[in-house]
Amino acid sequence: MLGVAFGLAGSVGGTIGAGILRTPGLVAAQLATAPLVLAAWLIGGLYALLGAICIAELAASLPRAGGWYVYAEQAFGRRAGWLVGWTDWLAHCIGLAWVATTVGELLVEWIPAQAAAPWEGQMIALAVLVLFSAIQWLGVRAGGASQELLSLMKAVAFLGLAAASFLLPSAAPEAATSDPTVVLPEGSTLWIGAVLALQAVITTFDGWASPVYFAEEFSEPARDLPRSLIGGVLAVLALYLLINGALLHVLPMQTLSQANLPAADAARRLLGNRGAQLITAVALISLLGLINTVVMAAPRILYGLSRDQLVPAALAEVNSGGTPVTALLVTSGCAALLIMAGSFDHLLGMGAFLYVGLPLSGIAAQIWLRRQQPNLPRPFRSWGYPFTPWVVGAGSLAFLTGALISDTADSFLALVLVLLGGLAGERWRERRQGNICL
Repeated sequence: MLGVAFGLAGSVGGTIGAGILRTPGLVAAQLATAPLVLAAWLIGGLYALLGAICIAELAASLPRAGGWYVYAEQAFGRRAGWLVGWTDWLAHCIGLAWVATTVGELLVEWIPAQAAAPWEGQMIALAVLVLFSAIQWLGVRAGGASQELLSLMKAVAFLGLAAASFLLPSAAPEAATSDPTVVLPEGSTLWIGAVLALQAVITTFDGWASPVYFAEEFSEPARDLPRSLIGGVLAVLALYLLINGALLHVLPMQTLSQANLPAADAARRLLGNRGAQLITAVALISLLGLINTVVMAAPRILYGLSRDQLVPAALAEVNSGGTPVTALLVTSGCAALLIMAGSFDHLLGMGAFLYVGLPLSGIAAQIWLRRQQPNLPRPFRSWGYPFTPWVVGAGSLAFLTGALISDTADSFLALVLVLLGGLAGERWRERRQGNICL
């Protein structure tokens, strides 16, 4: 059985990816001053914290494997549950394929140029996927231990980079403001920049809900899940603030705002040309921890759907180690096909839209269940209700609308996939009912 240590590792491992290595530069470019940059990261973390507080209530009340679909099914019925579950699993497969491909691209850079071939990155990505699938096949203990180890390595790597940066001389204040090309935001420009910066920051906090996929595998879910969700967000927030503080300390604001990979610039100041290799290693650790989380979580969605008879019963088969093996094979197989397909532009756009909609379904379920099932046992009750879910729900709806406007084509394709999933669910339900009647 799992405990708070795994829950925290799952939350941290599912949140921190390579995005934190790049996003600080995007945020600095929009806001241009250190106080505003740190304020954006603080606000984004508090927004994620409010979401964790809301979902902690649902997770403690309904400690079942499957993630977001569990709450949608409880609140709105089996059809809504299937749609949310299908959406969640599809988004996980897209994300898994993209992260594995990114790992392959990073590792292939270490192969001598004359020996590298275009397909080698894909082969490395597939090998990484097979490796982590094999670890999960061993069982919950192996998967949990690997998650705790990778999350610890990830935290140590980022803490080490931040601590070492603070040992360097600080960037001269004049370097951040004296250059005539640096324009401080004001008025409507500031508001637009703040919105864009917050969008980037909040995206970097995605993944904090990872512990809910293993809800019934916790030894004391009513106690451990709220601590894992809330504690995980707080840990990530503290780490992100520390990293950004270190970057602001070591890099002039102009350099930070123009950097595609500001952490690499800081690493070069620490180690010279070897700094790029350091950042590549940190990125790999981050991405491997993320892969482990997704490979462990996504099969639990299919397992939960199968146990509730929303997909074939074979997907609920569990081996002696506690791993839903058929669901694992289907998930890894789907991700492998996406890796081999090799084009992620539209898939990532669709996946981003799907990911944004999932927390909104959880918030809607919490509000509905409070009204329709007031006697449902709630070992943990959201702090600040109803203010908390309404704030998070409004934010999620705004981001969903923004995604629809900014990337209409991919968002529409994502909605089509959800619709096709709904039709497939209806077909499966009709076929199953027909078999029962026979």
